[in-house]
Amino acid sequence: MVFGQVVIGPPGSGKTTYCNGMSQFLQLIGRKVAVINLDPANDSLPYECAINIEDLIKLSDVMNEHSLGPNGGLVYCMDYLEKNIDWLESKLKPLLKDHYLLFDFPGQVELFFLHANAKNVIEKLIKKLNLRLTAVHLVDAHLCSDPGKYVSALILSLSTMLHLELPHINVLSKIDLIENYGKLAFNLEFYTDVEDLSYLQHDLDQDPRSAKYRKMTKELCEVIENYGLISFSAFYYKDCPSFANGSITHSFGQKVTYSSWFSQQQQYKRVKAEVILITHGQQGEGLLSPYVYFIMVAGYVFLCELP
Repeated sequence: MVFGQVVIGPPGSGKTTYCNGMSQFLQLIGRKVAVINLDPANDSLPYECAINIEDLIKLSDVMNEHSLGPNGGLVYCMDYLEKNIDWLESKLKPLLKDHYLLFDFPGQVELFFLHANAKNVIEKLIKKLNLRLTAVHLVDAHLCSDPGKYVSALILSLSTMLHLELPHINVLSKIDLIENYGKLAFNLEFYTDVEDLSYLQHDLDQDPRSAKYRKMTKELCEVIENYGLISFSAFYYKDCPSFANGSITHSFGQKVTYSSWFSQQQQYKRVKAEVILITHGQQGEGLLSPYVYFIMVAGYVFLCELP
């Protein structure tokens, strides 16, 4: 049985830096680790990767050959990887005996709730190679400085959890830089525990013209709280205790067990069913998928914050 992490999150959230730090930590405690770069746009790697998707396909070549932009090119690359999953499996098999695996995925969030390619790649690896993987979803901590952005980050995290259906850990990255964006309205535990979001209402714009926005934010917060799926671990690269003694490493011990995995699978299915009822009606019929619904709401939250 082989264990590993699927490292995901928006662009610039610190995925590659996290993989570099985690690989160094694992080596320090005597674990063999293999970092697998699956981001065809990441041509500046701080770590030595055991497998690099650029040996299979390069984003720059795809963009030039097919006249695609960076986002369309990444979707093409993930589709190409799924169709050539045998290449990745053959590269992974020599590492399965004694290595811990770190998968460094691209940052385009649509790959993880609008498209099935990345999810299919992960599922095929789990089934064919008997892997036990935990998703590590990084979110930049500066989003905590604004209540609207923070709620959007929560919805994004929830959407990703529902889509991937993996044991899941959410991480607030770059926590050491959070003070650069001003004093937080609440202490850090408020943002990591995600237990009583009603307090966010007091920090929103109280302009009467924002009444509908405040109401929508309140209802979104209630949805997030009712299911209780989301909490965050705080992390920054030079904080060794966040690996060695903190909640991140402790969480991995809980998330990779079968009972925890099975429990989360059942909870995800329940949440999906209820989201479908909300977005489609009692018969589950309609035009919007739950994932599209969530990202539309997240986008609306951002738009409402614009002057």
